[in-house]
Amino acid sequence: MFHEDKQGNLVLSPRASFALGLIGGVLVLCTLGFFILLGVVMKGGMPEGKKAAVKPSAAAPSVAAPSAAAPTAAPEPSVGEVAPVTDADHMRGELDDYEVTLVEYSDFECPFCSRFHSTMLELMDDTEYAGKVRWVYRHFPLSFHANARPAALASECAAEQGEFWSYADSLFSASSLSASALESMAEDLGLNMSKFKSCFSSDKYGSDITEDQNGGSMAGVSGTPGTIIMTNDGRKELIPGALPLEQVKGMIDAVLQ
Repeated sequence: MFHEDKQGNLVLSPRASFALGLIGGVLVLCTLGFFILLGVVMKGGMPEGKKAAVKPSAAAPSVAAPSAAAPTAAPEPSVGEVAPVTDADHMRGELDDYEVTLVEYSDFECPFCSRFHSTMLELMDDTEYAGKVRWVYRHFPLSFHANARPAALASECAAEQGEFWSYADSLFSASSLSASALESMAEDLGLNMSKFKSCFSSDKYGSDITEDQNGGSMAGVSGTPGTIIMTNDGRKELIPGALPLEQVKGMIDAVLQ
C-alpha cells in the first residue's frame, strides 16, 4: 500500500489511493444520508414510499347488524256477530241445559269438514260433555264445490221429514254426491221420495242456505269447517279448521273453567 519515493517519503500507491478515496466518498454519503434521515424523522414525516410499516391497532369491535325482528304471533281470528240459535237450527245436544254452543258452518263436499264431522260425533258421544255442550250445524257451501249446495239442499229436504242428522251423516260418509246418490241416500232412510224430489227440484230451502252462508261470513267464517264456540256469558272463539278431538276438547275445557 505505502512505498517510498525517491526522496525517501512514504507515499500511497495509486491503487491504494483509489481505494481510500472510494471508501471516504462512501463514508461521506452515509454521513449525509444519516443527517437527512434524522431531520425528516424529527419533523414527524417520512418520504412517501419509505414509511415504516405501522402495526395496525386492534380494530374496534364492529356492531352486529340488527337481526330481523322475531315474527310476532298471528293475531287470533276475530269473531263477528253470530246469528242467534233458534228452533229452526239443526241441533244435537240439550236444547236448554247447556253451557257451551258450538255453531259449525260446514260444506258437505269439503274433505276437512268430513273429518271434523267425525270429531264432532266423538265429542258429542263423550259423557264428560253431556248436558254441557250443544252442536248447531249451519250451511256454508263453497263456490268451487259443485255438489256442496245441492247436497245442502237435499239435507234440508230430509230435515223436512225429520232426518237431517241421519242424512248429514250419510252425506259426509258418501263416496259420491251426484243427484242419483242424493236420492239413493234418501231412499235408504225411508223418506217419502215424491216429497223429497219435489222439495229438491223446487229449491225450496235455497234461501235458507244462502242465509246461513251470509251469517257465517258476518261471523268471520271464510273457509270450512268454521266452528264458533259460544258461552252463555257471551264469549266467542273460533275453532280454526278441522282440529283434532283433543285440541277441540282443550278449547272447550278452557271456556268451561
